[in-house]
Amino acid sequence: MSGPGTATQRSEVVIVGGGPAGLALAVALAQAGIAGTVLEQQGAAALEHPAEDGREIALTHRSRRILEALGIWARLPADEIAPLAQAHVRDGVSPLVLPFDAHRDGQQMLGWLVPNFRIREAAHAAAADAGVKIVTDAQVAALEPGHADMAVHTGSDARYAAPLVVAADSRFSSLRRMGGIGAHLHDFGRTAIVCRMSHERAHEGIAHECFRYQNTLAILPMAGLHCSAVVTVRSDHAAEWLALGDAEFAARVQSQFESRLGTMSVAARRHSYPLVGVYARRFAAPRFALVGDAAVGMHPVTAHGYNFGLYGVEVLARELAQARHGGGDLGAAGPLAAYEREHQRVTLPIYLGTNAIVQLFTDDRAPARLLRGTVLRVARRLPPLKAVITRQLTGGVRRAAG
Repeated sequence: MSGPGTATQRSEVVIVGGGPAGLALAVALAQAGIAGTVLEQQGAAALEHPAEDGREIALTHRSRRILEALGIWARLPADEIAPLAQAHVRDGVSPLVLPFDAHRDGQQMLGWLVPNFRIREAAHAAAADAGVKIVTDAQVAALEPGHADMAVHTGSDARYAAPLVVAADSRFSSLRRMGGIGAHLHDFGRTAIVCRMSHERAHEGIAHECFRYQNTLAILPMAGLHCSAVVTVRSDHAAEWLALGDAEFAARVQSQFESRLGTMSVAARRHSYPLVGVYARRFAAPRFALVGDAAVGMHPVTAHGYNFGLYGVEVLARELAQARHGGGDLGAAGPLAAYEREHQRVTLPIYLGTNAIVQLFTDDRAPARLLRGTVLRVARRLPPLKAVITRQLTGGVRRAAG
């Protein structure tokens, strides 16, 4: 596939996608002494100083440990990290609340909420400090398999070759398709509208998930007297919500939340995102692997998205570091198969369970409404079930010894 004018640049791993998962993997590999090259289609300025996108990322205890080890956590602005003390789930107009906290596991917090653009910013800074080679404005044109390496061609007529190529280019990964790996896509037919809001009363670090009829409302605690309001509606209703003036939007959110936080007002512009779940049919192939949303793209209701990305980074980096230590081939089938097995084991049950929960709690027909209420009542009365869900929310934290 290479022509006479094609320049080949070699590294040990080529990562396509300079988002927070791809950059975290590059840093983890650098710490293991493995030189990676990151190819990113955005320009350098957008990567170094990402724009605010309205998304708040819930991070588990396991994810925090990973980010600390990678030197990313220390680069997050401390005044923008919001502790998540509890989560409350409500259904329709019922007063019943299903609460979650981490006290049974000896933890004060379920996790932490951090703006997505701050994570992207910190991940880029950590990668730059680790000496990771980042190529921006790199549009991938083709993937070239080989016996001893895999090569990525860009539109600039450059060729990047390595024993292993990793796709980290979003849930709609073009590289995944080039690598011949299909994916199960679940289009929920819904759009999430996110908006930072200010309010009168303290949120006390409590996240609220309100499965209303006609739409879902999540209120996520941010630093200070701020929260992120996430309104999920049928996609054919999104335009009406987005057309509301700021005062009208705030009044509607405040009304749906029953003024629990007092008067609410819009503090930043609204953003909207279509909701599509993705699960790749494979996470690895010869000299090829998927991480982040390219492997698993979650519905945000259970807040597993970036956490799963970090879990995959941790496992893949560990397998590659062991291969390097043993003098093995970084693109060999063994390490990639081990990564695939473990990441599928952790993610698949939660991916399927999340989709089932979303399907049930967004079904407004009478039988589903009845079942929704029954599920919440049963969950309240079964502490072991709540404990299992809580451990998933915290990232597998168990009761402290002693």
